[in-house]
Amino acid sequence: MIVVTTEQVPGRQITKTLGVVKGNTVRARDFAKEFAAFLKNLVGGELIEYTEVIAQSREQAMDRMIEEAEGLGANAIVGLRFSTCYVTKGAAEIMAYGTAVILE
Repeated sequence: MIVVTTEQVPGRQITKTLGVVKGNTVRARDFAKEFAAFLKNLVGGELIEYTEVIAQSREQAMDRMIEEAEGLGANAIVGLRFSTCYVTKGAAEIMAYGTAVILE
């Protein structure tokens, strides 16, 4: 599966557009990671605990989006974007979305 943030894949022609595909995940805070991040915040520096959770969430959302595109028969997704919003205090949704297409 080819996944790009651009509207075209260089050197390839889109022969069919199948529609918007998406994948999402909602993650809640982990108390142990929250406490570690709180301590790190006191002295400064990267909050590695949050970086890891967000990276894992993006991957899971992308995997779900790709699964949906494969179910439609796509061999590529163009225009990949990510969206994040807070669902409730301490929980956020990460969404990946794009357009499923068939390349020649």
